[in-house]
Amino acid sequence: VEKIIISELEKSDYSILSEEAGTIEGKSKNKRWIIDPIDGTFNFLNGLPHFAISIAYEENGEVVLGMIFDPIKNETFAAHKGSGAYLNNSRIRVSKKSDLKSSCLVTGGPKSASKKKEAIIDEYKKISMKTDAHIRKSGSAALDLAYVAAGRYDGYWQREINYWDIAAGIILIKESGGFINTVKGDDFSKEKIDIIATNSKIHKELKDLL
Repeated sequence: VEKIIISELEKSDYSILSEEAGTIEGKSKNKRWIIDPIDGTFNFLNGLPHFAISIAYEENGEVVLGMIFDPIKNETFAAHKGSGAYLNNSRIRVSKKSDLKSSCLVTGGPKSASKKKEAIIDEYKKISMKTDAHIRKSGSAALDLAYVAAGRYDGYWQREINYWDIAAGIILIKESGGFINTVKGDDFSKEKIDIIATNSKIHKELKDLL
């Protein structure tokens, strides 16, 4: 999948960051494609029909275009800066839920090798108690963000996530009216990112818990 995507996107002469291939320098250093060829690999390998192809386009460090494609459900989530977010050409918006207790949240991790594993599990327990355990784990960060953008989930958080997992989701959340940032409020340039994305109405409450 990655080879097919890269062979097409290399024609643009832009740089590329991809999960498997790493960094491929192009003629345009300030323009970059960010690729996750299959987000939700473990689901894919186990025959679970919940995974996606994620492609984002970045200019000068800012994601301005993103596409997340779920081939099983034939759903394409796409957004362009200033033009809104769409699901199969129909406009999408984040949910309007303002009560964290009744919100449906989604998360992922931790990985077994994580040094923060116990703290992440404790954090999960704390948030679970605040939301009547309305928390899901889907196995695909890209689709988690797409679903927040479409109003299916009200919020998402995850510790130690990779940039290629969330790059396309960043613009989807912004263009659908939601909030997305790191837990500490810094940029997305770190190797492992602690991310939070919501419909904006529960953002502060969820962030304070984190």
